[in-house]
Amino acid sequence: MSAEKTVLLVEDNEDNRIVYAMMLEYHGYKIIEATNGEDAVRLAHEEKPDIILMDISIPGVDGWTATQRIKDNPDSQGIPIVAVTAHALPEHRQRAEQLGCDGFLTKPCEPRRLLEEVQKLIG
Repeated sequence: MSAEKTVLLVEDNEDNRIVYAMMLEYHGYKIIEATNGEDAVRLAHEEKPDIILMDISIPGVDGWTATQRIKDNPDSQGIPIVAVTAHALPEHRQRAEQLGCDGFLTKPCEPRRLLEEVQKLIG
């Protein structure tokens, strides 16, 4: 891997954040972390990550709204977003697709599954 790819990890659960971040870093990704929707939107614009892993149930602005704001902004709309959520119903998957999410993972999510999705979308 020539240039390090950046992953914006949006996750309010500290245990999940640590596990996902360690695994992705081990595989050569640079990690930026956000624990709420406001920070996720700000970091998406400031840092221009290669991919965003978006928890849906986060404090303040939820993951749905944060995703909408990121996808509505021409500067960040091209960044792939993977919804990572405990909301596993078909309507949640449909909503993620309608908002322009590029992937959908349900929690609890195996770290390896998360890595596979990142590799599939950005290499």
